Amino acid sequence: MAKKLRPSGGYRKTASFQTATIIYDATYWFCEKFIDQRSRTVDQMVQAARSGRQNIAEGSRASATSSHTELRLLNVARASFEELLLYFEDFLRHRRLDQWAPDSKEATTVRRVPQKVKKNQTDQSDRPDMIDLSDQERWKLYAPWLEHKNPAVRANALICLINQANYLLDQQIAALEKQFVQGGGYSEQLAAARLAERNRRNISRSESDDPTDAIPPCPQCGGLMVLRTAKTGKNPGKQFWGCANYPACKGVLQL
Repeated sequence: MAKKLRPSGGYRKTASFQTATIIYDATYWFCEKFIDQRSRTVDQMVQAARSGRQNIAEGSRASATSSHTELRLLNVARASFEELLLYFEDFLRHRRLDQWAPDSKEATTVRRVPQKVKKNQTDQSDRPDMIDLSDQERWKLYAPWLEHKNPAVRANALICLINQANYLLDQQIAALEKQFVQGGGYSEQLAAARLAERNRRNISRSESDDPTDAIPPCPQCGGLMVLRTAKTGKNPGKQFWGCANYPACKGVLQL
């Protein structure tokens, strides 16, 4: 298989997708057991949980060709989990059941499940705590709460997990935004790869009518240069060489 310019997929090994899978399964069984199946709420809750999980997967696959699509789908996943969070909070409030405080013993115990797994592992490397476990193994870790006969315990545990998933997605979105600002999107990276290939072949300016075939190195970092057009300043509309690593590097050369 030919090597792709940008990696994609791999979502099954991310903590956000694995947490989303637990949330989706637990929501499905929660609605099946504790909510009237004739109620529209069942479909709304299950679809919100499903949307959160599926959009993480779709965003990961889309990353090969579109940073914008990947970010949009991850934000859809984040919004879906926020909707689901409200459903479980409503369930507790409408039935006058207590919601665990974020710093309560119960909530803290659920949040610390990954840390407990890490502590019990013989391999104390920096690998994520539950990445290599199967879906069934991860479910068993939360089963004491998610299979509890008391719906309040299940709902509160799910609220903890949804908040964890939201935190993970916030971190993931922020990292992708930073990566996009520093390295550009797919189109920019594709253009840089094209210019790099031309540079590798050492096509001289005299051998081609296209001035972009002779690409100078950046005078500051030695990296690739790309042909840009000035929009403001003393020479608007004039082309110049700008470093492909901009804004991390601001090297420029006149044509």
